[in-house]
Amino acid sequence: VELAESGGGSVQAGGSLSLNCTVSGYRYNIYCMAWFRQAPGKEREEVATLPKFGSPKYSDSVKGRFTVSQDTAKTTLTLQMNGVKPEDTAIYYCAAGSQALCREFEDWGQGTQVTVSS
Repeated sequence: VELAESGGGSVQAGGSLSLNCTVSGYRYNIYCMAWFRQAPGKEREEVATLPKFGSPKYSDSVKGRFTVSQDTAKTTLTLQMNGVKPEDTAIYYCAAGSQALCREFEDWGQGTQVTVSS
């Protein structure tokens, strides 16, 4: 499948931003969708996972502030970001994987930049 992120931009601390990931094509064995992020000079970090059968999980750094969801047609994955902080500044990527445990991801988007100013 092809993944395309959108919705990134600049926002002030405390504000909100919504990222979308459009899923194109079809692969029968997608069992997990996820959002990752990578800040300059830092390793890629898993932000949220949404298993096909199960509940979403969040990293401790975003828990209570971010919400991941998917439309019923499974064509758009959304990351609602509330109460953003400067440390949320990063390139955000969506990913699709064939493992129900959300441990490996085969398809990745190109990323969208999120910049949070204090």
